Amino acid sequence: MSPPLAPRGWSRWLVPPAALSVHLSIGQAYAWSVFKPPLESALHLDGTQSALPFQLAIVMLGLSAAFGGTLVERNGPRWAMTVALVCFSSGFLISALGAWTQQYWLIVLGYGFVGGIGLGIGYISPVSTLIKWFPDRPGMATGIAIMGFGGGALIASPWSAQMLDSFGSDHTGIALAFLVHGLSYAVFMALGVFLVRVPRPTERAAADEGPGPVEGVQVSARSAVRTPQFWLLWIVLCTNVTAGIGILEKAAPMITDFFADSSTPVSASAAAGFVALLSAANMAGRIGWSSASDLIGRKNIYRVYLGVGALMYLAIALFGDSAKPLFVLCALVILSFYGGGFATVPAYLKDLFGTYQVGAIHGRLLTAWSTAGVLGPLIVNWIADRQESAGKHGASLYGLSFTIMIGLLVIGFVANELVRPVHARHHVTAPKEATDVQREQPA
Repeated sequence: MSPPLAPRGWSRWLVPPAALSVHLSIGQAYAWSVFKPPLESALHLDGTQSALPFQLAIVMLGLSAAFGGTLVERNGPRWAMTVALVCFSSGFLISALGAWTQQYWLIVLGYGFVGGIGLGIGYISPVSTLIKWFPDRPGMATGIAIMGFGGGALIASPWSAQMLDSFGSDHTGIALAFLVHGLSYAVFMALGVFLVRVPRPTERAAADEGPGPVEGVQVSARSAVRTPQFWLLWIVLCTNVTAGIGILEKAAPMITDFFADSSTPVSASAAAGFVALLSAANMAGRIGWSSASDLIGRKNIYRVYLGVGALMYLAIALFGDSAKPLFVLCALVILSFYGGGFATVPAYLKDLFGTYQVGAIHGRLLTAWSTAGVLGPLIVNWIADRQESAGKHGASLYGLSFTIMIGLLVIGFVANELVRPVHARHHVTAPKEATDVQREQPA
């Protein structure tokens, strides 16, 4: 599928809505915790088991982004969005069959494996194109699109809860909810497939867009993974994601557990509302913090994400069960940093490695997300399950896991401090770079 070139006079502001249609859809992944209690009840699963589809989806997101990044660069955003549509929607349909037949392995295969491939390809599909359209404001541009991934659960969480109320929370009700999700998202993602365009190789996106695609530092994807900067950013992203996803994946049962013994326990509908609030913070952080990074710099904004994030976790660990507003506020701040970290990292990569093959480099970096997608839920769910088996309950289920998250954020903070400009030996030589960029620019 050839990348569709923008006609003369095409407005670059039409490209972010195309990206949003895909990212808002695949952002449903952040509403998985709404399905956890019904699945545990209907299929007799524990918390670790019910997290498996989500964990595998995040693993496949990182792996498919890493291995598919070069294909996305070569074939363009329309091809990538089409692959994402087919895989993500098919994953829901397979999961619907699994729930209907009470075959949990089909839910893991559908939502986790097939759907996870759709997550990865869909996530990186617009990034390189957006940076080429908005080289003057890369943080803002990628923030607008990636905001949709964070905001997907803002729609999906109450929508899923309402369907489970209407269809029932048994296995047939879950199957119907999965079916509706799969068909609806296919239609919505198709809008992005038909709307997306790439800039012409000889055109500048705007008069003030700054350096062209062959100016400044440029590093190939192959060379980038051999630099310490890439692996330091890998650690930064992994630790930030692990800390955020640990709350997000178990958000609904977590807030219920924290205040189960209080005079005002949290209802299922209120817990779903909490998930939606986290999604809003995730979404707002993606556009707000990433835009701020254009003003204060990428390293400084990651100092905020990691340093203040550690303090927020400490506040929850010490005082979170004493006041709902404090718990909710700290969780919202953590999730805003989580979303901001995702939206800022493409611009951080652009600053360090240039626009040449930045999409492929971004895809490889998302293996950090795969690792975090296993670590975050595993730390929180496994420790909670063990603590519950030991007779503990309420906030005490999470104390140890929150301490681990604080330690991870400190490690990420140190890694960010060690980031320096890429050594000249890794730069692409200008004549080769100019030839390659002109050949690959439509991607």
